[in-house]
Amino acid sequence: MSASGGSKAIIAALVANLAIAGAKFVAFVVSGSSSMLAESVHSLADSSNQGLLLLGGKKAKKQASEEHPFGYGRERYIYGFLVSIVLFTIGGAFALYEGYEKIKHPHEIEHWYWPVGVLVFAIIAETFSFRMAIKESNEVRGSLSWSQFVRRAKAPELPIVLLEDLGALVGLILALFGVSAALVTGDGVWDGVGTLCIGALLVVIAIVLAAETKSLLLGESADPGEREKIRAAVVDGETVTGIIHMRTLHLGPEELLVAAKVSVRHDDTAADVARAIDAAEDRIRASVPIARAIYLEPDIYRPAKPADES
Repeated sequence: MSASGGSKAIIAALVANLAIAGAKFVAFVVSGSSSMLAESVHSLADSSNQGLLLLGGKKAKKQASEEHPFGYGRERYIYGFLVSIVLFTIGGAFALYEGYEKIKHPHEIEHWYWPVGVLVFAIIAETFSFRMAIKESNEVRGSLSWSQFVRRAKAPELPIVLLEDLGALVGLILALFGVSAALVTGDGVWDGVGTLCIGALLVVIAIVLAAETKSLLLGESADPGEREKIRAAVVDGETVTGIIHMRTLHLGPEELLVAAKVSVRHDDTAADVARAIDAAEDRIRASVPIARAIYLEPDIYRPAKPADES
C-alpha cells in the first residue's frame, strides 16, 4: 500500500473549510444560533488541522543529520497527533460547552434563512472535499476496507482528512436538525441539543485519531505482506540459508528500517558472506522500495535457538 500524503485532499479540505468557516460565522452573528457558532469553530479548527498536516509534510522532507541520522519522517506522525488534540479541545470541547450554555439559556433563532442557507452551502462544499479524500484514498487502500485503511495506513494524512470530512458532514446534518427543530418548535433548546451532538461527535473522532497516531508514534512494523516480501528477498538458498529473527520499523510513512539476523553456512568465507548480504540488501530494496535502512547480521543457525520472525 502506497504511503501517499494526500496533498490534493488536504488542500481541497483547507479551501472548503476556510470558506465554510467564514460563512458560518456570518450566519451566527446574524441569527445568534449556537449551532452555527460551534460549526464555525469546528471549520476553523479543521482549517488549522489541514495547515498542521501540510507543515508536517514539509518538515518531514528535511535531510537526515548527525543528530537525527534516520531523518525526520516521523514529523508527519507528530503533526497528525497534534491534529487530534486540536480537534478535541477547540472543536469538541468548545461545542460541548456552547451546547450546554444554549440549553441552559435558550433563545429564539433570528433570520432563520441565514443558518439554513449556510448549512446547505457547507454540506455541498464538504461533500466536494469528502469526495476528493475518498478518491485519493481509493488509489492507495487496495483491497482494505475503510476501517482497515484507517487502522493500518502508515501515512496519517488521508485517514485524518477522511474522518474530519466525515465528521464535518455529520456535524452539519446535526446542526441543520438542531436549527430546524428550534424553528419548528420555537424552542431554542433544540439548537443547543444539536450543538451538544456535534461536540460529542468531534470528541469521538479526536479520540480515534489520537489512538491511531499514537500507535504510529510508538513505532509500527511493516505490513504483513511487506514482511513476507522481505523474508523471501533475504534468503538466497546458497549462502543465506534462513532468517533467525527479523524486526521492521517505520521511520516515517515512506521509510522502513529492516534489521535481521540471518543464518549462513559455517564454511563460507567472510568475502562470500559479505557479497551475499550485499545481494540480499539489493533484493530487499527491489522488493520493498521503502526499505531504506537495512542491517543484516550473519550468524550460524543453531536449531536449539527459537526462531522469531515477527
